[in-house]
Amino acid sequence: MTVHGELEVVPGATRSEAAKALADFTTSYNAADKAYDPALDADRVTGSLGAINQAGLKARQKNHPDGNPDHSPLELTDARYVIPKKAGWPRWFLADTDSNRDQDGGKLDTRWLVVFVKSGPDAGWKASYLSVVAPSRMPALAKDGDGRAKPVAVDSTELAVAPEDLSTQYTQYLQKGTPDVFAPGSATSGWREARRTTRRAGFSYQYIDQPLDSGTFGPLGLETDDGGALVFFSSKHFERQTAAKGLRPPVDQDVEALLTGEVRSTLTKERISSEMVYVPKKGSTKDGGKVVVLNRLPGLTAAKGS
Repeated sequence: MTVHGELEVVPGATRSEAAKALADFTTSYNAADKAYDPALDADRVTGSLGAINQAGLKARQKNHPDGNPDHSPLELTDARYVIPKKAGWPRWFLADTDSNRDQDGGKLDTRWLVVFVKSGPDAGWKASYLSVVAPSRMPALAKDGDGRAKPVAVDSTELAVAPEDLSTQYTQYLQKGTPDVFAPGSATSGWREARRTTRRAGFSYQYIDQPLDSGTFGPLGLETDDGGALVFFSSKHFERQTAAKGLRPPVDQDVEALLTGEVRSTLTKERISSEMVYVPKKGSTKDGGKVVVLNRLPGLTAAKGS
């Protein structure tokens, strides 16, 4: 009997395929970082990580045309591959790795979690999400009868928030404080408070947050042991700074490199961020039944002056 590849539920990748994807990504990432050339890893990144990576390299290339004088190769070791089964495309997997970029001189141990996606049978593997988290904060993942991770449907009704709704609810929360489904933390209540209390004489600030949840920016999730989910999703954020008459918003070199228009009285910065969150199952009392942001990776992707 012939089973159509797009209908059969199969592992997203073999372990050797996953290892090669991680190695290829690391090699390309290091080449691009050393030369400050976005073209050198453009075919290895996508989604929010791709947008952040490519914009950052573009800015640094403009400011350092001779490359990165402080380049230190990224090393991703002790890789543990989490490869869920699924039907159709895209297929994906998670590489849970140890990096040589631990903070505080190595005193704070962290894991680098890189999500790889493949859009079709003839496409290559690309890194779409990157999260950095302490091992102690990682929820235990559920496994199926074959010992594989269990993917979560984007429209799951078993969770406190469906993965497909996370970006919209997160950006609405940042704007209005509702819906109140996110646990307090630096990426939620702390960020709202920091915006509210931002003050500088002669300047006003406005913030706009937009969901980013389709195509290569779509959410990806894995079931946890307790019936919840570990979910990766993306969002977009604008910060507009308006100066009083006679003043001009300051523009640093990274903003200048991505700037369109002329900054006279207004500067608008556009950022994309990727979030890794724990979503409890519906009705759970863990963490108050709220979504916990485990990591947020933001990056400046554009700037506009007027």
